[in-house]
Order: sequence, then C-alpha cells, then structure tokens
Amino acid sequence: MSEKRSAAHWPARGPRESRFQDTIRSLKHRNFQLFFSGQLISLVGTWMDTVAEAWLVYRLTGSSLLLGTVTFAGQLPVLLISPFAGLVADRLNRRKVVITTQISSMIIAGFLAGLTLSKRITVDQVILLAALMGIVNAFDIPARQSFLVEMVGREDLMNAIALNSSMFNAARIVGPSIAGILVAGFGEGWCFFANSVSYIAVIAGLLLMKVPPRPRVEESVSPFEHIAEGFRFVRGTAPIRALLLLVGLVSLVAMPYAVLMPVFAAKILHGNARTLGILMTSAGLGALIGALLLASRRGVDGLGRMVAIACASFGVALILFSFSPWWELSALLLVPVGFSVMTQMGSTNTLIQSMVPDRLRGRTMAVYSMMFLGMAPFGALLSGWSADHIGAPKTVAVGGVLAILGAIVFGRHLPKIRGEARQLLDAASVEAQETVEEVAARVFP
Repeated sequence: MSEKRSAAHWPARGPRESRFQDTIRSLKHRNFQLFFSGQLISLVGTWMDTVAEAWLVYRLTGSSLLLGTVTFAGQLPVLLISPFAGLVADRLNRRKVVITTQISSMIIAGFLAGLTLSKRITVDQVILLAALMGIVNAFDIPARQSFLVEMVGREDLMNAIALNSSMFNAARIVGPSIAGILVAGFGEGWCFFANSVSYIAVIAGLLLMKVPPRPRVEESVSPFEHIAEGFRFVRGTAPIRALLLLVGLVSLVAMPYAVLMPVFAAKILHGNARTLGILMTSAGLGALIGALLLASRRGVDGLGRMVAIACASFGVALILFSFSPWWELSALLLVPVGFSVMTQMGSTNTLIQSMVPDRLRGRTMAVYSMMFLGMAPFGALLSGWSADHIGAPKTVAVGGVLAILGAIVFGRHLPKIRGEARQLLDAASVEAQETVEEVAARVFP
C-alpha cells in the first residue's frame, strides 16, 4: 500500500499552489462547503453531549461498569444493523438518508435534554436513548461516508475524508471545553439542549445541496444476496480485510480508554467535569493535527505503512498515559494519543474508499462501521468490567500493549498485500474515469 501512483491518478501540485490551498482543496466544491459548515456546528454539540452524558452517568452511579454499559448500548446497534444500513446506502439516495438520520438524532437529543432539565432522568433512560441513537448512527455512518465521494469526486476524496476528520476533531477541542464549563455551572441538561439545536445547521446545509442523481441499476437479486456480496468482497480482498481486522482490534482493546476518562478525571487525577473536558480536548487537539496532516497529502503513497506506525504509537502513548499521576502530564500525553488514532483511522478510511468499487461502497463502509464502532461496545463493556476489578490505569495499559502487537502483525503482513492493493487502486481509477465519461455522454449526447 505504498506503491507509486502516476500523474494520471493524482494531479500534480502546481508551482504556485500554496500548502494551505492544497489542504483545503475539497472546499472548492459547493456541496462540501455546505456540509462542512453545518457539520462543524453540529459536531460541537455532539461533543458537548458526549462529555455531559459520561459525567451524568458517573455522577449518578459512580460505576465504571455502567459507563461501559451506556457505551455498549449506544454502539451495539452499529454492529447489528450496519449490514442492512450499508445496503440502504447503496440503493437509496444517500443525501436523503443522511437528512433523515440527522432529524432523528435531533429528536433523540431533545428528549434527553427535556428529561435532564426536568430532573427526571435515570440511568435506564440514558441507556435507552443511547441505544436509539445507536440505531440512527448505524444508518448514518455508511450513508455519510459514502456520500463524500458524491460531494467532491474521487480526485478530492482523500482530502475530503481528512477535512471531515479535522472538522470532527476541531469540534472535539471546542465541545468538551464548553461542556466542562456548562456542566460545572449549570448541569448536563443544557449541553443536551445545545446538541439538539445544533443539528439544525447540518440539516439546513444538506437541504441546500444540489446533487446529481446517481445512475439507477436494476437489481435482480435479493437484498440478502447484496448484503452477502459486500461481506464476500471484504473477506476476499486481502488489503481491505487486513485494514479492517486491525481497526476491529484497536476498537475492541484500545479505543475504550475514552470510556474511562471520567474515572481518570475524578479518581486518578482528583478533578471534576472541567478536568474531563480538558482531557478530551487534549485528545481532540492531537487528532486535529493528525487530520490536517492527512489533508495536506496527495495520493495514497505510504499510507499502509503509516497505519502500522500510527497504531504502534497509539499503544505507546496509551501506556504512558495510564501511569501519569498529574492531570497536566495526562493532558499532554493525550495529544499523541489523539494524533495516532486519527492518523490510523483516517488513513484506513482513505485506503478503503480508494480501493472499493462505487457499487460496493456503502456495504464496505458498513463493514468498516462494524469494525470501528461495532467492536467498541464490547470493548467498553470489557474495559468497564476490567476497571472495576484491576483499575482503570492497568486496563488502559493492557489495551496499549495489544495495540502495539496488532501493529507489528499488520506491518509484517504489508509486503504480501501491496500487489493486490495496487490492482484495486488501478481498477477504482478506471471505474471513476468511465463514470465521468458516462455522465458526459448524457449531458452532451
């Protein structure tokens, strides 16, 4: 996955084009401008909700296991529903699917805000609403990820994925900081309310888009056969299979460190909700730096090797963080944690979307969702149970060690899959060119 790419595949950078212009090149597309601005506002609300919800559950119960249970309930539907959701993303209008999921998310966040502000919220209600949001996310993620290529085309897809991640992590810097202040001063309910209102921005952006219709393909097989086709493609494609297995491992054993952040903030570092906000903001800062680094790249040269290095550095940073006794040092160590996981996941997303044929894009991204978020609920439950028995620091350290081992295995496997990766990238480029020619033939018969 570090093969040379020709100029026919990736446009050369002009001598006068600045690094900054290159980094934000996807924003030349009007649809992506609308998506980017709306999502930026909405994601600030989402991160406020995430911090406030974790603090609410820990304040009500003081249980690491229940923190993991809420995350389990919110992410299990992604594992169970994603195969069907990927089929929906491939067969239906992706923009309309995303509009529907965003409206549903706004309603669920509104219910959580109302129950919390009226002092009637219980942990059981939080778990139920988290599960409902998980169902919505199961449909949203593959549709939204697949929709990116319709907004910017294949040429700017890598940049759009990276900018989308940078937006996510810029919000991760702002949202937790605001949430820490609001929770400490006014309670969690106002964070949930702000999240609900923030969805209006992204919904408005989606409604203002003008997206050309995708060519309709008559289907002669059952939906179940189409779902099975997506799984067969992933299972039989060595580069994509290897990338997804590493994502699944990291999501299961290392990513759940975030679930235990309230425990670190309150018990290990003797802080409060504001401390939690600072810790999550630090991880967000590192992730933002990683996303901007990816956005400045052209082509996929070396991304496979970058995945292995980032996964290993993620594990090392987690181990160091787990032993930190001071919140200042912990916040500093979370910067490379965020940078590494963003680099791994962003590079993986880019490689997969660059190799997959468009007709299988939604179903393949659904499998990506299953491995990225579908494994997370089991990791959250396991980490919550482990933290209650051996402590949060040891739990996070073990996850870091396993991430390093996974990176070593993936790195040793890279030379065996480079050839097939090159063939997939070439085939995807040819498909994109044929699609452009088909559109031109319809417009200029």
